Amino acid sequence: MNIGGERFRLGTWLRLHGVDLITMALMGALGLGIYFAPPAPSRSFPVYFQDGQVVYPQFAYPLRRQIIPIVASALISFFVPFIFITLFQIRRRSIDDWLTSTLGILKSLITAAVFQVFIKWLIGGLRPHFYDVCQPSLQPQSAPSGTGFAMLMYDRSICTGDKKQIDDSLESMPSGHSTAAWAGLLYLSLYFNAQLKVMSAHNPAYWKMILFFAPLLGACLISGSLTIDQYHNWYDVLAGAIIGSAAALVAFRQTFAAIWDFRFNHILLPRATSLLHRSAQVGAGAAPFYPYQVNQSLAPRDLPFTREGGWADGAPQHFGAPGDVSGFSAGMGGTSGLNQMGNRGAYGNNGQYGNPSNTMTMNNQHNMGMMGNHHNMHNMGMNNNHVGEPQATV
Repeated sequence: MNIGGERFRLGTWLRLHGVDLITMALMGALGLGIYFAPPAPSRSFPVYFQDGQVVYPQFAYPLRRQIIPIVASALISFFVPFIFITLFQIRRRSIDDWLTSTLGILKSLITAAVFQVFIKWLIGGLRPHFYDVCQPSLQPQSAPSGTGFAMLMYDRSICTGDKKQIDDSLESMPSGHSTAAWAGLLYLSLYFNAQLKVMSAHNPAYWKMILFFAPLLGACLISGSLTIDQYHNWYDVLAGAIIGSAAALVAFRQTFAAIWDFRFNHILLPRATSLLHRSAQVGAGAAPFYPYQVNQSLAPRDLPFTREGGWADGAPQHFGAPGDVSGFSAGMGGTSGLNQMGNRGAYGNNGQYGNPSNTMTMNNQHNMGMMGNHHNMHNMGMNNNHVGEPQATV
């Protein structure tokens, strides 16, 4: 989609998104600073019971080499989605779509990363190999000499291991691998669903379903590997997955017009102004926002990557669908009631906002039943009759 329906101009795009780029750079610097900072809290932990048994054997695993290093996880989480978004431009051929979709990935990854490093820094937790890294200067047969009840609790002052490794082993929760994997790869799955219409109004090819789940499998494998190399506890992985997934959902919805509603989830939301570009950048007859109106025809730039299921001519956008904007769309001109084929309730063709002259008509056999006085509801621009009563064509 070109900005404002006009030819793409890089300078205009940079002014519109420049504040985002600056903010992301600052957030990235903040995240790196916190990542390399020592743990903020002084965490207490037990080592031995009075009988010499280890209190928490789940923290006594040996230190191992990571199966997937954190840098590799971050690169996979960005470059795999970026490569597919770039490949999809073979058909979409939109620089705006390419840049803005990529910006959405970065928003997801950076937001999730800063979120998780703050929690690591201020809360943290013990890694499964903590005791092996700590190397506490205690003997199992010695009497407890710590603090707290029965003098069982100690702090890191009893550790004799490498300081850097000890710092890292105190910052287990949440998992950075899991956070990055879900922030980037869930975004890619949502992008596949939107561009290939995996869940839409037609039955797509099975390989599209496989492609939709492939990034999710990758995120699961990256996350799960952390419980194999004993760098994280299962709850660290789960917390990271929740943070990354939340960032991916918000970043995708901020970039595109819907998450699940197949009529709109491939359409970039417009941006008309910013702090660096105060005059609205819109084309003739365009609005600085997406109106969620069903158009009679779609420009090529507003079509998804797939052309199956009628998308070659934009036909599927004329019908309703469950999703995060379908209720809004129906309320702003959609109709519910009898469809053209009989007496089943259905989402209907959307009319224009509140304009009686744009009321949608049906064939001579059946007109659409409206949600009117019978339910004390009113559709915009429509006559208010009981459900199922025929309407006069306009």
